[in-house]
Amino acid sequence: MSRSDKPITVEPAYYNRKFLDSGDGRPLRILAEYFEPYYRLQREKIHDTIVFFGSARLTEDGPLGHYYKDAHSLARLLTEWSSSLEDSKRFVICSGGGGGIMEAANRGAADAGGATIGFNIGLPHEQRPNPYVTPSLTFEFHYFFMRKLWFSHLARALVVFPGGFGTMDELMETLTLAQTQKIDRQVLILLYGSEYWKDIINFDLLAKRGMIDTKDLNLIHHVDDVQTAFELLKNRLPRKKETACPAIAKAVFR
Repeated sequence: MSRSDKPITVEPAYYNRKFLDSGDGRPLRILAEYFEPYYRLQREKIHDTIVFFGSARLTEDGPLGHYYKDAHSLARLLTEWSSSLEDSKRFVICSGGGGGIMEAANRGAADAGGATIGFNIGLPHEQRPNPYVTPSLTFEFHYFFMRKLWFSHLARALVVFPGGFGTMDELMETLTLAQTQKIDRQVLILLYGSEYWKDIINFDLLAKRGMIDTKDLNLIHHVDDVQTAFELLKNRLPRKKETACPAIAKAVFR
């Protein structure tokens, strides 16, 4: 066989790991972090979520362990309530998939026998998937902005427990989207632990100084106990079901 007659084996571009890991392959990696979760969430018929944010550093037995216990109890109550609805895949508990408040929320949902989502992200410290997330709903992100898109994509409510930079970043992102009406639906935002949040962020002062409108304060609900939070969510969340994992053509953001 002459040299020109030898069969040539060429690896398809989508198997070329060197290219996919390169700077030129970044757009494909970003798209994958949208379409792969989309595919799985649609397959699992997830309609909407209740997102729990809060510190990964809080532990059940630590000095602020009552927040862990409350997150666990609230997630369990919400999952039990959701399971009584006609479609039990509604208002699925979702977290960042790590420890602390995230673990508490996933654990509460799992203890109630429900599916629960973890949008994990690879970080040098703190962030490791907790064992309570439903395996088929465990996701691993590289890009923060794609992870935050998915937090917002199906959220009908946020319950924000005490936390640090990451928690405040996620809270402010959602508040900005709601304030500017870039989310095409109402998202209930509960700040759990009024003493903590009023110490950390003076929303009233922002309104007093004209940095936000007074009506923007209505975007936030301060709660301090599990039952109040549960009743507020149960009574205010929409009962009408939307299409599972809204079609790409119908953008979640305007």
